Amino acid sequence: MTVFAALGDSTTAGFGDRVKGKWRGWAPIFASALGVRLHNFSLSGARAADLERDQLPRALAVRPTLAAVLIGTNDTLRDPFDGVRFAGHLERTVAALRGAGSEVLTIRLPDPGRMFGLPGPLARPLARRMAEINEAADRIAARYDTIHFDAAGNPDSYDRRMWSVDRLHPSERGHRFLACSYFDLLDQRGVVKTLRTDGPGPARPSPEPSSPPPSPLAQALWISTAGTHWVIRRSTDLLPGLFRLAWSEWRHGSPAADLDMVPGKVA
Repeated sequence: MTVFAALGDSTTAGFGDRVKGKWRGWAPIFASALGVRLHNFSLSGARAADLERDQLPRALAVRPTLAAVLIGTNDTLRDPFDGVRFAGHLERTVAALRGAGSEVLTIRLPDPGRMFGLPGPLARPLARRMAEINEAADRIAARYDTIHFDAAGNPDSYDRRMWSVDRLHPSERGHRFLACSYFDLLDQRGVVKTLRTDGPGPARPSPEPSSPPPSPLAQALWISTAGTHWVIRRSTDLLPGLFRLAWSEWRHGSPAADLDMVPGKVA
């Protein structure tokens, strides 16, 4: 049976898609549709350095035929940010998996500033960080011939229904969107028909959620409980860094090109 190793952060850990009291997410949906065995090594809060140091050795140990490397959001949202180091961690991880014979899934991430609806002075530094991460991901994807999903350039990524109430993690619909997108890319490459399964064979996952979206009351309860802790954490790590970047830009002037990177409102 084909082995699928999933490496990443809270998105691959399933945050935003809660089923029977547990996080599920796109990786189990994808693995179930393909009929492959999933080993999910992702961890909430992971950055590229954590992925290379902690998750990669465990992934290599299971000898995966398929491996997902979805990382970058935490690197973008937190200080210190170093795009060169990020690229090094990502490249060494992808190179090791490709060298072991795995088909590797990678991603161009959507801009979180656009989802948060941040004002321009805060959105521009965040957009530049994400652009630097995506440029690195593009180079590495081309160099190692990965299965590369352009979530940043897909307009469906910015559909409000694709996101959970925190606007950082996908909703069930968003997780299904990821699973369907990777299934389609694998199918286009001819990989799907080569997979060894124990069942009747791969079938594209349903894009439609199996559970209703949270009610306004449930969303309000999240904001007043878990959401409060989320805001506090982001206020102590993300916001100070963004304000420092915005202050530096205001003092020294922003490049004219940055004006084209201001995120718009979410549909």
